[in-house]
Amino acid sequence: MTLHIRRARPTDAAVAVPLIIEAIGEIAEQMTGETSPASVEQELVALFRREDNRHSYLHTVVAERQESVVAVMVLYSGIDALTLDENLIQWLYKKSGQLTSIPPEARIDEYYIDTICVHPDFRGQATGSLLLSHADQVARDAGFSKVVLNVEPQKEAAIRLYKRMGYQVSGPWVIYGGTFYHMSKELT
Repeated sequence: MTLHIRRARPTDAAVAVPLIIEAIGEIAEQMTGETSPASVEQELVALFRREDNRHSYLHTVVAERQESVVAVMVLYSGIDALTLDENLIQWLYKKSGQLTSIPPEARIDEYYIDTICVHPDFRGQATGSLLLSHADQVARDAGFSKVVLNVEPQKEAAIRLYKRMGYQVSGPWVIYGGTFYHMSKELT
């Protein structure tokens, strides 16, 4: 079966958002201001369909096999993250009346893979590798020489994949109190 990677569309929200939630876990609650799974998903669907935040379809690619979405990757530059997160902070403030902050997840000179998730039925079929290679090209096209991501230390299979693809642990990174490995890849 041929894998096709394309830019996401707003209509992909129903299949992309559950994969995003699987990848980011409890961070989804922080990003939406919600706690119930249904409300978190509903708010992320709304954010996915918008154009002004890190979860937007504009910063997302999907991988398809036989016209079915089997994986999702959200990526953007570290410099763009500043504006995207400020927009998200303002959205959360209007929604709750409470001022919040979003911890940075990348440096401004890095191209950041925010989220990558392959549907469980399609893991082990090189889909993640192809998405990571696609991220390299997107970063190069945007003029960046480094791609980074954050991964939880217990996600050993993901870490093995990232290392196979040329990523190295460059240090710890704290996001909402959780410690992650900040992994980077220099592009040549």
